[in-house]
Amino acid sequence: MASRAEPEGGRRDWRDVARDAADLALLGILLTLAAAPVVTAAAAAGTASAAVHDWTRTGSWPSARTTVRRYGRSVLPGVPVSLLALAVTGLLAVNLAALATGRVPGGVVALAVTALVAAGLAGYAGLVVVEVGGCRRWRAAARRAGRACLDAPTRWAAVSGVTALAGLLAVLVTPVAVPILAGYTVAALHAVAGRWPALARAELP
Repeated sequence: MASRAEPEGGRRDWRDVARDAADLALLGILLTLAAAPVVTAAAAAGTASAAVHDWTRTGSWPSARTTVRRYGRSVLPGVPVSLLALAVTGLLAVNLAALATGRVPGGVVALAVTALVAAGLAGYAGLVVVEVGGCRRWRAAARRAGRACLDAPTRWAAVSGVTALAGLLAVLVTPVAVPILAGYTVAALHAVAGRWPALARAELP
């Protein structure tokens, strides 16, 4: 992956944009492959977030050795996070499906409330992924993301919008493009979340 540093003269042309797009597409593909066993999903997301964290702040991607080391160290701590995320996602999906098909009472109002709750939780999860890219500890990232939601609810809403849009696009686009979308989503989460006042982050080694 190439450096994102500004070219000489401070101007970027279409080749720089195309290179960034290709880098993010590759990131998404690697993220999807690393998350394929499911229990490694959290480790894959955290490692990808750390890579984007470095890229947006230094202009360069971390080395392959650094990325592999980060991923390896994150696998075991990320297993409970992956299982929790899978359980919550499955529960919300079942509830939404039951409400949408009329198998449980509540109608449109209950469906809308459940969808809003799902979007809010997805936005919170997005903030956690951004935070873990800076500190790599899931518990600390969860606490910081929670404080961020309370301190800047508009940013929480914006990140929730990013995750909702990514979910919609994942349904609409051809399946082969979903891994590419994953890389762009991580970058979008960092771009949107970076607009609220940053909490102190411990830099990754």
